[in-house]
Amino acid sequence: MSNFDQYEGFQVESPETWTQFRKNKFNTKPFGDHDVEIKIECCGVCASDIHTISGGWGAQNFPLAVGHEIVGKALRVGPKVTLIKEGQRVGVGAQSWSCLECRQCKNDNETYCAQQMDTYGAVWPDTGIVSQGGFSSHVRTHEHWVFPIPDALPSHLAAPMLCAGITSYSPLVRNGAGPGKKVAVVGLGGLGHFAVLFSKALGAETWVISRSHSKEADAKQMGADGYLATGDKDWNKDHLMTFDLIISTANNFGEGFDLSGYLALLDVHGKWISVGLPEEATMNIKPQDLLGNGCLIGASHLGSRREMLDMLQLAADKGIKSWVETVPITPENLSKTMQRLRNNDVRYRFTMTDYDKAFGA
Repeated sequence: MSNFDQYEGFQVESPETWTQFRKNKFNTKPFGDHDVEIKIECCGVCASDIHTISGGWGAQNFPLAVGHEIVGKALRVGPKVTLIKEGQRVGVGAQSWSCLECRQCKNDNETYCAQQMDTYGAVWPDTGIVSQGGFSSHVRTHEHWVFPIPDALPSHLAAPMLCAGITSYSPLVRNGAGPGKKVAVVGLGGLGHFAVLFSKALGAETWVISRSHSKEADAKQMGADGYLATGDKDWNKDHLMTFDLIISTANNFGEGFDLSGYLALLDVHGKWISVGLPEEATMNIKPQDLLGNGCLIGASHLGSRREMLDMLQLAADKGIKSWVETVPITPENLSKTMQRLRNNDVRYRFTMTDYDKAFGA
């Protein structure tokens, strides 16, 4: 019998069996003074889940329940919690802890804390318990990484915003996307569709860059002002040095990836910001490609609590709707959904639902 509280969740046992989910009980960390206990209502499916359970991002702590786009109800709050009230509908994203004391944490950069811990797969140092994600009955999280969900946002649409949404929103606001700015989004997938929606909501002229014209109609429906297909001859010729910011959600930097062509689109000191994390990917950068416009290359990781709250409120105020397909959570459906996502068979996010049927009301 365990000395710790236990939840139930659908776990994967190893990378070799990454499409096989089994309902197991698991230990959860002791309830702390700043913790919020959440009964999960739904959870988005992220490519990070696949990279993790398939071994693409290296060794992990198995068995593991993934899922880090969590929406549910705060069942109880610790005695020192001030940010969340019992009974609130709340969300949890990909991060669940940082020190809150370092220079980064004190400057709204807590996602860059050297001690930050992920929502799943992290080991709590005081107990050795492995954190488990949102394909589970409950989650227990420090209040700083628990976010009230505005009433105007349906749970299944809010869930994917808690990782994919904030990953796209943070680099936009940190790099000045807004009226008078021209933004390009490379790749129209789960991340890219949020980058388009939020870039437009922030008031920027927004373009999509993709390999073909197959997603052009979707891009225009999302509000994109223009569309470039890199498969077209001279695809960038009419737009050289006209963009202020490029958000790259690309999932492949391999042979045929025309980084030079993308960088040439940027105005003087324009920025290329990567948010996609392909497995075993290397970006080949020629110093000469940076000289013509003095462009800057960077990356972005999730977003701060302040940015998360601002993003959710912007989505509520502007009526932003994630493009989501809902799937009832079962072992079989998790397996099928993961395989569909790996094959890019989704427009543009999945949310697992019907948790009451899987775990009880």
